[in-house]
Amino acid sequence: MSNASWRPLADQMTTGLALVDAGLRVTWLNPALAERLALGTRSLVGQPASLMFGDAAVLLQLQRALDEERALQLRGVALTTQRGTEWQADLSLQPFDGQLLLEVHALAEPAAAASPLSATLRGFAHEVKNPLAGLRGAAQLLQRRLDDDDLKALAGMVIVEADRLGALANRLLHHDGAPRLASVNIHHLLERLADLLEAEPAPLALRHDYDPSLPDVPADADRLLQILLNLTRNAREAGAQTLTLRTRAEHGVRLGERVLRSALRVDVIDDGAGVPAALRDTLFHPLVSGRVDGTGLGLALSREIAHEHGGELRWQGRPGETAFSLYLPLPPPQRAPTDAASTTEPTDD
Repeated sequence: MSNASWRPLADQMTTGLALVDAGLRVTWLNPALAERLALGTRSLVGQPASLMFGDAAVLLQLQRALDEERALQLRGVALTTQRGTEWQADLSLQPFDGQLLLEVHALAEPAAAASPLSATLRGFAHEVKNPLAGLRGAAQLLQRRLDDDDLKALAGMVIVEADRLGALANRLLHHDGAPRLASVNIHHLLERLADLLEAEPAPLALRHDYDPSLPDVPADADRLLQILLNLTRNAREAGAQTLTLRTRAEHGVRLGERVLRSALRVDVIDDGAGVPAALRDTLFHPLVSGRVDGTGLGLALSREIAHEHGGELRWQGRPGETAFSLYLPLPPPQRAPTDAASTTEPTDD
């Protein structure tokens, strides 16, 4: 992949990225990482990577990843800003065109630097607004001219989805990227997903395996739907014929350094070809795709949306059964209010 194709996208990512050469000198870093380090994007170029890491053991791991040409994951690494302050991050190290790509995931974001949905989507928002308006207008004309109620309903579905994407684009363009949380019934959202999938040409066979006892979760429904659409479309591109949508409650879930008392798990299971072996260690990395025409952003952005909700996106499987699991924190159970009257001593009239 040429610099012209991937660097403009990488420069828009909110995930910190950097390239380090064989001499452990920084050759490039994106604006997101430069901002976290409190310096300009060119200030660190040509400088030793040791300026970012105070621990010599981290540098040894960087050299190891380069020498052995293998991907490594480092947890809880301390990075130092230009102002001398430290912050913790997880590092993904990936050999890349003779150099080492560093992917930096901050573990604790300062309140002032809370990361919204990836800025990459803002670039996409500019591109999709005009086609969305045309699509919506065409669907409205069809809806007015059609006599068949089923076809009118399909045109209405196009209008609803165009409005959803248009609203999302507007929020991103106005830099209001934080999720808009509301109480979401996950099963209603999955049925909405099913309606969209069944309206597609040659729809996948759908199976539903729901836990009806699950409570609502605080979430941005539109963004969760975007994750689910990404996962189902990936399944179709992997040759799936059948898709299973499953919900469960899971207890004691470890997400990074946190352990959730209870979490909602949404599984999207398909019978497609599975994840190629060459992509399994880097599947959620930006710019990684198993298709020639793929952008490599869908899963990276989906995981970022999950992180925004305090959750996680994971996968496991084999050819013929691949499961992507979305974890979302469940709210603590509400205690029943104390009935003061029940504790009052009876009185004689």
